[in-house]
Parts: sequence; C-alpha cells; structure tokens
Amino acid sequence: MSEGDSIGESVHGKPSVVYRFFSRLGQIYQSWLDKSTPYTAVRWIVTLGLSFIYMIRVYLLQGWYIVTYALGIYHLNLFIAFLSPKVDPSLMEDSDDGPSLPTRQNEEFRPFIRRLPEFKFWHSATKGILVAMACTFFEAFNVPVFWPILVMYFIMLFCITMKRQIKIYTLHTWQEEIQRERGCGEDLC
Repeated sequence: MSEGDSIGESVHGKPSVVYRFFSRLGQIYQSWLDKSTPYTAVRWIVTLGLSFIYMIRVYLLQGWYIVTYALGIYHLNLFIAFLSPKVDPSLMEDSDDGPSLPTRQNEEFRPFIRRLPEFKFWHSATKGILVAMACTFFEAFNVPVFWPILVMYFIMLFCITMKRQIKIYTLHTWQEEIQRERGCGEDLC
C-alpha cells in the first residue's frame, strides 16, 4: 500500500480538504443531536411540523403518493420496533440451557427495554420525512397510482400489524400488570 491510499488522506499523509470538511460537518451534526437529546417534546413538535409541511406539499402538488406510502410503511416499522421488547420473552421461556430470569410477581423486577429507543425512533422518523420531502423535488418519484388503494393497503397493514403487537403484549407483559392492578393472584384472575 503506497502513501496516501488510506481513506481521507491526501498524497502527503494529511487528511484531504474534502475529508476534513465532511468530518467537521459530521461533528457539528452530532453536536446538535447531543444538545437536542433532553428536549423530547420540542424534538417531536418539530418532527410533527415537518410531517405537516410534507403533507401540505403532497396535497398541493397532487402527486408523490408512492413516496408517501413508503414513508408511512417506514414509520409503521419504526413504531413497531419502538413498541417491541429488545428480547422476545417467548424465546427466553423455551430455553432449557440453565437458569432463566425471573418471570413472576414475587421474583426480581425486570424492566421493559425497547428494541428501538425513543431518540433513535425520533431521529429515524425525522430523517425519513426529510428524505421523502427531498423526493418530492424529483419528477422521477412521481409514479402515477390510484391513491385510495394505497390508503386501503396501509390501513389493512396497520390493523393487522397492531392486532399482532397487541396480542404479543397481552400474552407477555400486560397480563401480569393487569393482575397486579386488580390485586388478585394468578389463580383468581
């Protein structure tokens, strides 16, 4: 390997101007993300505002329904990952490899850890809206479709997916919580 063959290095061994520019840009972006972390409500309000602007743009342009459908599916997948536990409880129950974590009320508390944390959910959702907004500036993404069918497909997919998620939650976590709130034992409820 000769001098200057590594990524971002110029012939003289120093980082190139382009590499330094994008490196600095990434640092500034990360700094703004770090500063926005404690302001959850403000972050989501900005994201909802961007979403509203995107919807108005699509409505006024009367197009880009495929992009909007793809954005909706992407947001649905993010939402499912946000609602899902990091470790599937059904997989943990079936293992006979040794001791397992406690699962009863009188045993040790095990908190719910999400597969997709809130900050990453917000960040991915916002990036998705910005990418979809950028797509509306290119006519190549304006594929002619009959939009009511896309709305129907999305509603069906949403209902089926949420039904499955609710069934999983009811099976693994909500049953124990409901029993604790009622104040009855496992054999009474």
